[in-house]
Amino acid sequence: MIAQLTGRVDQLSDGACVIDVGGVGYLVQASSRTLAALPQPPAPAKLLVETHVREDAIILYGFADPAERDWFRLLTTVQGVGGKVALAILSALSPRDLIGAIAAGDKGSLTRAPGVGPRLAVRLLTELRDKAGAMPTGAAGVVYTPAPAAGVAEDAVSALVNLGYRRPEAQPVVARVQERLGDAATLDALIRDSLKELAPKALS
Repeated sequence: MIAQLTGRVDQLSDGACVIDVGGVGYLVQASSRTLAALPQPPAPAKLLVETHVREDAIILYGFADPAERDWFRLLTTVQGVGGKVALAILSALSPRDLIGAIAAGDKGSLTRAPGVGPRLAVRLLTELRDKAGAMPTGAAGVVYTPAPAAGVAEDAVSALVNLGYRRPEAQPVVARVQERLGDAATLDALIRDSLKELAPKALS
């Protein structure tokens, strides 16, 4: 079983990356949070890996943070939560946010994740209520660029994707700009300042 990959980032795409290890490219599924934490190709990187073996495929799931990997393992113990849905949840909510949402019984936060309807959200809250408090919130040494919350930041990301930028490239830039401008930032301001950061990359 593959538990970790150390190599260079060969490709970044929406929902996955390719890590080149000694000339072998490993396709790794990952949350938007982990993809945002990875450097741009061809920089070196290390990913923690959870390997799922099925009859028709071997699927690698990658994590920049041990806490996210631990949450992935816990989430996939819930009926109806496979690897894809678990990554969608971890893209929408950080480990710290998950603990808070489960403790508060916040079904709405969980249904922000694609593939999580009201019924599955209730099941997650019920089955994980007694386990969430013992789960890690995230490693202090790992710095994530948070995935933009639904709303103006997500609208800005969608606009940049429509302009031809890749989502893994646009999301961390929008998150940085939103943090700098504050929660009151308008959509126009987010798009304008994000384009200023992205433009030099597009020209290089």
